[in-house]
Amino acid sequence: MSAALAGCATAPATKDYSAFRAESPRSILVVPALNNTLNVPAPDFFLSTISRPFAERGYYVFPAHMVKRLMEEDGLADAGLVHSADAARLGRLFGCDSVLYVTIQQWDSKYVVLATQTTVKFDYALKSCKTGAVLWEDSQSMVYSPQASSSGNPLADLIAQAVVAALEKGAPNYMPLTIQANTLAAGTPGRGIPAGPYLPAHYGKDIAVYPSAAN
Repeated sequence: MSAALAGCATAPATKDYSAFRAESPRSILVVPALNNTLNVPAPDFFLSTISRPFAERGYYVFPAHMVKRLMEEDGLADAGLVHSADAARLGRLFGCDSVLYVTIQQWDSKYVVLATQTTVKFDYALKSCKTGAVLWEDSQSMVYSPQASSSGNPLADLIAQAVVAALEKGAPNYMPLTIQANTLAAGTPGRGIPAGPYLPAHYGKDIAVYPSAAN
């Protein structure tokens, strides 16, 4: 079995990292994702994948599930309330420098004529806990469509493709797609976030890759 996997992000204009570098955050608070889909479990699955790629960029990332629990105790159980809350309030509550807000725009698997296509799409925004300004933002969309290998027998190939499509429909590959989307969002050169203080080999040395307007 082979697979068709594609990232569907539109090529953006060159990013300006002036605000990010002026703020120079050291820590990131990941809040529960805002879910704009009909898939109720999506935010919890997403939350388990988001911390690692940003931590690997050299930042202290607060444990996402601990943050969620503390927010619920503080009356911020609803993701909509969290996303509308002042980032400065979250900064005072957790002692963080920045807050990462993610909106799940698509999380579905569609079956059409012996084929299944699974899609995830996320919008990311990192905001300052000092000013509330957006320091960085991105959007990622990933699509997976499994394809059965050709045997040379049209009828056998048709049956195999139906089986492969049914398997994907029954257990969509949301998690691999989500992990890849988050990894690309955080780490794509010139589009992700600059290296943080806990990545000393690159911290402050990647200005050419993540430029400010003044550079």
